[in-house]
Amino acid sequence: MTTPSTPGDSSLATSVYSLSAKSPTEAEQYKARAANWRFSTLCASVDNKDQYGASSTPIYQTATFKGMDGQYDYTRSGNPTRGGLENHLARLYGATQAFALSTGMTCLDTILRLVKPGETVLAGDDLYGGTNRLLTYLGTHGGVKVIHADTTRIEALRPHLHPGNKVRMVLLESPTNPLLKIADLEGISKEVKLAAPDALIVVDNTMMSPYLQRPLDMGSDIVYDSGTKYLSGHHDLMAGIIAVKRPEICKDIAFLINSVGSGLAPFDSFLLLRGVKTMSLRMDRQMATAHLVALYLDSLGFLVHYPGLKNHPKRDIHYKQATGAGAVLSFVTDDKALSERIVGGTRLWGISVSFGAVNSLISMPCLMSHASISAAVRAERGLPENLIRLCVGIEDPRDLMDDLEHSLLSAGAIVPNLSHSPLSDSRSAELFTSDPEAWILDRAKGFKRPSEASTMDRLVSGVKRGLGFTSLERKSIDEDITVSAPGKVILFGEHAVVHGVTAVASSVNLRCFAVLSPRSDGKVALEVPNVGVEAEWEISRLPWGLLPVHPNTQRHIADKDLDPALHEAIEKLVHEHLELGKTGINSCIAYLYLYMVMAGAESEAPAVTFTATANLPISAGLGSSAAYSTCVASALLIAHSHIEKPGKDQSRVSEGDTNIIDGWAFLSEKVLHGNPSGIDNAVSVRGGAVAFTRSVGGRKGGLDGLHGFSSIRLLLTNTLVPRDTKSLVAGVSAKRLAEPHVVDPILDAIQSISDEASTLLSGQTHVERKELIARLETLIRENHTHLVNLGVSHPSLEIVVAATAAEPFGLATKLTGAGGGGCAVTLIPDDFPQSSLDALITTLEAQGFQPHLTSVGGPGLGIHASTSLKEDKVRNHEEGEGMVIPKRATLRETNIEGLQQWSERIGNWVHT
Repeated sequence: MTTPSTPGDSSLATSVYSLSAKSPTEAEQYKARAANWRFSTLCASVDNKDQYGASSTPIYQTATFKGMDGQYDYTRSGNPTRGGLENHLARLYGATQAFALSTGMTCLDTILRLVKPGETVLAGDDLYGGTNRLLTYLGTHGGVKVIHADTTRIEALRPHLHPGNKVRMVLLESPTNPLLKIADLEGISKEVKLAAPDALIVVDNTMMSPYLQRPLDMGSDIVYDSGTKYLSGHHDLMAGIIAVKRPEICKDIAFLINSVGSGLAPFDSFLLLRGVKTMSLRMDRQMATAHLVALYLDSLGFLVHYPGLKNHPKRDIHYKQATGAGAVLSFVTDDKALSERIVGGTRLWGISVSFGAVNSLISMPCLMSHASISAAVRAERGLPENLIRLCVGIEDPRDLMDDLEHSLLSAGAIVPNLSHSPLSDSRSAELFTSDPEAWILDRAKGFKRPSEASTMDRLVSGVKRGLGFTSLERKSIDEDITVSAPGKVILFGEHAVVHGVTAVASSVNLRCFAVLSPRSDGKVALEVPNVGVEAEWEISRLPWGLLPVHPNTQRHIADKDLDPALHEAIEKLVHEHLELGKTGINSCIAYLYLYMVMAGAESEAPAVTFTATANLPISAGLGSSAAYSTCVASALLIAHSHIEKPGKDQSRVSEGDTNIIDGWAFLSEKVLHGNPSGIDNAVSVRGGAVAFTRSVGGRKGGLDGLHGFSSIRLLLTNTLVPRDTKSLVAGVSAKRLAEPHVVDPILDAIQSISDEASTLLSGQTHVERKELIARLETLIRENHTHLVNLGVSHPSLEIVVAATAAEPFGLATKLTGAGGGGCAVTLIPDDFPQSSLDALITTLEAQGFQPHLTSVGGPGLGIHASTSLKEDKVRNHEEGEGMVIPKRATLRETNIEGLQQWSERIGNWVHT
């Protein structure tokens, strides 16, 4: 077999200028040279004839053109920018005429209008999901017969080409999407023309682009591409291209586009023309990396679909008609759940539909781009549910491989090959530069599929375990565990609550959301995007030897106190390996502490990743740490089966499980804050409003729900001033020791305020709504004055208090939480005008603060109920590509504003 030519060696132009007796002019000589330009040159050399000599085709952003006899009159019919793009693309496709439309699917819709009711479309059985969807609609609503056949075998088409079928169109993809099957375009064209001369051969060339494959040169009548993909290359526009050889078909296509008005807009035409200029450069890089990725996966034993591999069954045919293998490949894992973990574990590979852009993408076609095809039809056509599609971009291949390899390892798709000796870093770098294929193959030798572990591997692993150099067989969890917990606002009694004074607090509708997901590489990981945490630890290297001896071997009830030695060791471990801010460091320590203590032994520690994010302001006194602690505690308790994951028919989390969760959340709060009151975790776990009294000095504490009020609006204003809760609490304690005659009367006064507020909010004393609000306003002002006297306010908080109290607002505000910055809370009366509220928010924002309108008394901890595997994902809107992807990945990528919608799309929440 001859080695296929590269794209750079191929040429679109075939014209040859013969020498005449007369010497050619300089212009004629240039024209002769231009006729033999290679494709990359053609891409960049746009024939622009702008009247002002612009080097780039101008954007004619106009709907109409003046005059009666000009070339253009209305942009629906034609536009100079679109015309310039179409002329340029006609050269690249070797077409008589090219047309630029709004999307690739618009192109197919336009082409299918050439088929009349009663005629037949013969199409492949491995097609893009959108193509299948449109063909199905045409067959059920348009009176057109649609037949699907295996286009990789010409003999499979012959039975359908008889005159009785009235085949008007044969629709092909090569390579197909997503199985990368190859159709013999030239062979099929000849076969069809002999049996059905009037049939049109249509090729979706999106997977190749005209750079790699030009079907019009192989007998096809119409070629179309999604310009969104390789032609544009940046996923910043939607476009489609139709290229046609025969003039009579050009006329029909032009008529349809003008009639319907589906031509590409001027600005998008400009963007697409710009993208085309770099197409060959981009695709060369993308193909080179795609080839390395395919070699890596293939050498590990995965079934890889990529025509560039020597073992591809139709490689010879592909390179007969194309000059490259493209940058899309797919592979199967034989395990749908494993594939989902791989896709959800990547970071550099973005999870998305589509392909052809400069950034690399990963997806599961059966859950995303091809989800519109029924599962039964997918199975009939041999489309595996566990198939993963990789669309390679222009990133450095070493970074892409690092990311993919990490995900394969953590998902359990590959394991280290203990008998392989890896190259040194310097030798690996040299090999990458000199021989990339040898580099990737050597890299792949460092790993194996789990089922391929040899006797030697097991022997080496056993010896290492015996010497303490590696971990035991790791546990994990069967499925994602998803939880959510609210923040809180202390209405009355902060700081005083530490000293036995009753505090009144309520949950707010700002929450922390978290997913605990399985992994298979012997590591435990934490991801908290809000504070920049992305860390993982070898489970075997955690300080298990310092776990305290505990009579409760099941570990389902939390200890009352921290173990100093273990706490210190975890602190040291985290500080040694991470460079994070204080909040990020503390989140790691709290997570690892609960993880270890709850496991009780290394052998019981699961390999998992905990991913958490929140729409709560962090370190602002709104209970973000308690919400985080509640999420960590509940997820780990479910992972260890200490509490049951609720079913979708369950209405509430049991009281017993609620108390267990609260105990562990309080222990986490101790890690984070030293001497917390316990009210934050109590509210976060239980929700609603509570009156909480801490047990101090032998006095009995308690927790009473307050259910005698309807929702009250609050404006939470984040000053964005960071504060240290632990230091502020310690400062008040020190002040009390030094000046009890000053502090104790203040604590007594705060107790009286909390008592009155509890009476009002519990409904024990009936008061009219307006009077209730007025009395609460008075209590808020009094409580804030006492907190100022305790020395825990801050100038920024006093600015908020003054701004909200000023005319025309006249509202009551106090600090909430530890003070020293953080948040202030303002009560918003029921009859407060919306215009005034808008003006207040504007005033606070102008001073650099972040106000959040919220309400108090919402639900507490939420646990996502057990569902079927198909339901246990995040779906997009019905009108999209049917995207269904793992929750961990969507949570990690969802911005703060979208978290509530993320939660609603999941559904099936069971609350305390």
